[in-house]
Amino acid sequence: GCGGLWIAAMASRLANAARAAVSRRVPSAGGYATLAAAAGAAAGTTLAFSDDALHFVNQPWSHSGPFEAFDTASIRRGYQVFSEVCASCHGLKLIAYRNLVGTICTEAKAKELAAEKEYTDGPDDQGEMFERPGKLSDYIKSPYPNSEAAKAANNGAEPPDLSLITKGRHGGADYIFALLTGYREPPPGVTVGEGQHYNPYFPGGKLAMPPPLICSGQVEYEDGTEASLSQMAKDCSTFLAWCAEPEQDVRKQMGIKCVAALLFAMAGAGYYKRFRWSPIKNRKLFFH
Repeated sequence: GCGGLWIAAMASRLANAARAAVSRRVPSAGGYATLAAAAGAAAGTTLAFSDDALHFVNQPWSHSGPFEAFDTASIRRGYQVFSEVCASCHGLKLIAYRNLVGTICTEAKAKELAAEKEYTDGPDDQGEMFERPGKLSDYIKSPYPNSEAAKAANNGAEPPDLSLITKGRHGGADYIFALLTGYREPPPGVTVGEGQHYNPYFPGGKLAMPPPLICSGQVEYEDGTEASLSQMAKDCSTFLAWCAEPEQDVRKQMGIKCVAALLFAMAGAGYYKRFRWSPIKNRKLFFH
């Protein structure tokens, strides 16, 4: 009857769902080609999730816990990696040179770094704009004057600003680390176009950015740390996580202080409730 037809229909749906799940979990060579073609057709759009992107591994970051702080030595090394490798294409428009003081360098060094750049200011007494050396209040400039210039220099792909990249990508620093260390040859069935590179951690698998970290020793760390590929990727990821939240350590300290104060207040309230107000609330009044 109707009950039997309904059970048969549900069984058929469950079987189809199981076959679809298996096909997504273990795609064939033809499946890889189909996924790659779909990714190419979706180029230029924002993808929130993609079945053909590997999931990143969660790394044991020193700043991930509520009672843990940023590794300042790693932040300094990461800034060096950014300056020598990433800054040729990416900017940090939300980070001012004053933010570097105390964490990455001294105030004198930050002023020196800012003075190396020219900034447009004005108008002057004649109503004209003029160029001046940078100062601590200036923000780190993009290497390109505008979006169109960035696209023209990178085969039509605009390098994103990295100020909030760990907030704007699912996984944050884990995703950045996986992306920096994940470049490899494309698998069979995947065609990578001219000017593109294969990275399974990037949605769609193909991106215009070439591998920024090529070999060990690409950056010579000032503190003598061995600059392996994983070390440079880790330091750069830590630095970009700090750029997204330079105030994170201070915020955690304030949170711990507030929680401690609330615990003391709770203990005081419990004491007064138990030993001060309890006799008054429990007393009996007799009227004659």
